[in-house]
Amino acid sequence: MRCPFCRNMDDRVIDSRLSKDGDLIRRRRECAHCQRRFTTYERVEETLPLVIKKDGRRELFDRGKILTGLQKACEKRPISVTVLEKLIERIEQRLQESGEREVLSREIGEQIMLELQNLDEVAYVRFASVYRSFKDVNEFMSEVKELLEKGQKEKKEEKR
Repeated sequence: MRCPFCRNMDDRVIDSRLSKDGDLIRRRRECAHCQRRFTTYERVEETLPLVIKKDGRRELFDRGKILTGLQKACEKRPISVTVLEKLIERIEQRLQESGEREVLSREIGEQIMLELQNLDEVAYVRFASVYRSFKDVNEFMSEVKELLEKGQKEKKEEKR
């Protein structure tokens, strides 16, 4: 493992711990050259399907791209990175369980929007506005109206 401080490749593991979920190993390392310590995380390499983009290109599934998009949608919202990472883990798990070798990017986007809709309505609208590429204000307003109607319907059901 390359030291993030001096770029040396020689280090030793000081401590290893399993995460609460059991799917990550946290390792504390010490650089043999500069003696500074740093943390690495190890996870099982999972076989995720290829993502078929709108233009037909195929790419490897990239959780970093999803996290970046979610962080933009959740900017200045009370949502931690940990919550976003759990959201991505649920989507990854569903993709693995599906057993599919390829998945449309649209399907992943829809899963993200469902998760966001339950998590934070503002983040949902932000993500949807980029994801669905609203062409004008009317399309945007239509999405917001649907969201409001759904919220009102749920409140009525809760009162019963």
